[in-house]
Amino acid sequence: MSRTDWEVVIGLEIHTQLNTQSKIFSGASTAFGAEPNAQACAVDIALPGVLPVLNKGAVERAIRFGLAIGATVAPKSIFARKNYFYPDLPKGYQISQYELPVVQGGQITLQVPDGKGGAYEKVVNLTRAHLEEDAGKSLHEDFHGMTGIDLNRAGTPLLEIVSEPDMRSSAEAVAYAKALHALVRWIDICDGNMQEGSFRCDANVSVRPRGQAEFGTRREIKNLNSFRFLQQAIDYEIQWQIELIEDGGKVQQATVLFDADTGETRAMRSKEDAHDYRYFPDPDLLPLVIDSAWIERVRGELPELPEALSARFQGEYGLSAYDATTLTASREVAQFYLDTVAAAGTANAKTCANWVMGDLAARLNKAELDITASPVSALQLAGLVQRIADNTISNAIAKKVFEALWNKEGGDDANAADTVIEAQGLKQVTDSGAIEAIIDEVLAANQKSVEEFRAGKEKAFNALVGQCMKASKGKANPAQVNELLKKKLG
Repeated sequence: MSRTDWEVVIGLEIHTQLNTQSKIFSGASTAFGAEPNAQACAVDIALPGVLPVLNKGAVERAIRFGLAIGATVAPKSIFARKNYFYPDLPKGYQISQYELPVVQGGQITLQVPDGKGGAYEKVVNLTRAHLEEDAGKSLHEDFHGMTGIDLNRAGTPLLEIVSEPDMRSSAEAVAYAKALHALVRWIDICDGNMQEGSFRCDANVSVRPRGQAEFGTRREIKNLNSFRFLQQAIDYEIQWQIELIEDGGKVQQATVLFDADTGETRAMRSKEDAHDYRYFPDPDLLPLVIDSAWIERVRGELPELPEALSARFQGEYGLSAYDATTLTASREVAQFYLDTVAAAGTANAKTCANWVMGDLAARLNKAELDITASPVSALQLAGLVQRIADNTISNAIAKKVFEALWNKEGGDDANAADTVIEAQGLKQVTDSGAIEAIIDEVLAANQKSVEEFRAGKEKAFNALVGQCMKASKGKANPAQVNELLKKKLG
């Protein structure tokens, strides 16, 4: 069987650390980077005589997420004890939610790159999102033959977001994870820092012959903390499972880890089922009751969501679905774009989008800067766009102006583009007489190209245009050069 004879089935479980200042059941700090075990209190490690108290801020963030994905926020949900042994789980159990989670259902619509420069729309349904406490962390790097245990993270509030097995490729899984990452940052419930473990992905992967109804046996890849590793791990796992089955083997349900150095997955343990965890309602916690007034208050405080803003960009500004999705990948990028369009005018919305997604994004990536730290402000970029629109400068010259703005050569105010254009003499030449004089000089010096054009070689015309632009130092209006040159050669 070829790869196309197999269908891939992927579901993701994403652990999102909620950005509360204190832990989910105690008053201990959640700040990252403290000395090991400095932020583990008696409640977090379940010393005798302590009782957990639920963090209202964590609940509110769960409500915010549920509303953002169009889910049902449960009026009543239950906390349960999930029992298992692991060195970084000092209680011997994790307080989580099982039968009655706080968020039920919902969906996310995303744009998936099609590999041909375009994208297609995909809807991923969510099963649930439930509140739970994080475990501590096992440290291996600095210990030879031993493992260090840091319990600072124990008790940090998590929202575990579980998708339906709706994804059919690693590209769809990555697009979904990126959309979810953008959303939790957009609604300000998580900082999304994957290096610090604030946003961690587990991928459930199985394969089945195309056309088969029942799912294959899944293996769960744990703790993927980058989108690149997520894609690599899924792709390796898909190939491994297909080759195993085609060689006559059977996939065994298991939990696996991804080794970034080798690019391979390896089994960690046989996969537990729910009954292995012996879930039962936590006797120290009352049911969580959320009334409709609380839900409506949170709804009223939500910002305009990425999907709605993307639709507005398409409807009001005429952007493509792909462009609109790119510009709403983060709240900061969307706001920068909105500020640029507000200053440049809606008639220039598409040009603004091209600059934000193109030259600005490329420069920010190269400098490893977030858009909030951009040396070129939204107002300055708007000023540059306006000078392109009114033909003060050409697109080619605009790139020179942008570089000057990036290097702060025009100062810090909104008129920086005008300052650069004036100081460097970059105004576009639109005087027909001046352009005709340049064309005459170029034609006289390039008789061979003239003869080639008249012999039917279209490339010769482009060469002559290039010579004219070079002679004008890029300042001649390209449209006028084309028009006048055609007349001269006519």
